[in-house]
Amino acid sequence: MEMPNIIGPRDGTEALKRAKMAAQVIADNRGKDIVILDLRQLTYVFDYFIIATGTSNRQLHAMSDAVDDLFEKDLKDQKLTTEGYRDSRWIVCDYGDVVVHLFEEETRDYFRLEDLWGSAERVEFTPSVLD
Repeated sequence: MEMPNIIGPRDGTEALKRAKMAAQVIADNRGKDIVILDLRQLTYVFDYFIIATGTSNRQLHAMSDAVDDLFEKDLKDQKLTTEGYRDSRWIVCDYGDVVVHLFEEETRDYFRLEDLWGSAERVEFTPSVLD
């Protein structure tokens, strides 16, 4: 049985690949305004933030569940923690090197994580279109 990666040093390229895969899954679930922030120069705690907006609790749950499936089934990884799933205004999923923030629009506008981490480099990401 292969052990999942729980935490530890990872190549920055691998973390970026994982972040882009997660962002694509969010886009596939109709997430809006998806931003990937490169935080490697600002903190040692994690490498990338993904920030996205959903239009309903159901959609936020669907995005969160789909990202979990990606990490657990496809990447054989496991999240460290999830916060806010029950309340569903701001769901945070921590995968060690990648942290996913899924917001209702009002909550995202209020907390403005992109401004808080304003010196972080934005990673270019264009979602693939599903047929």
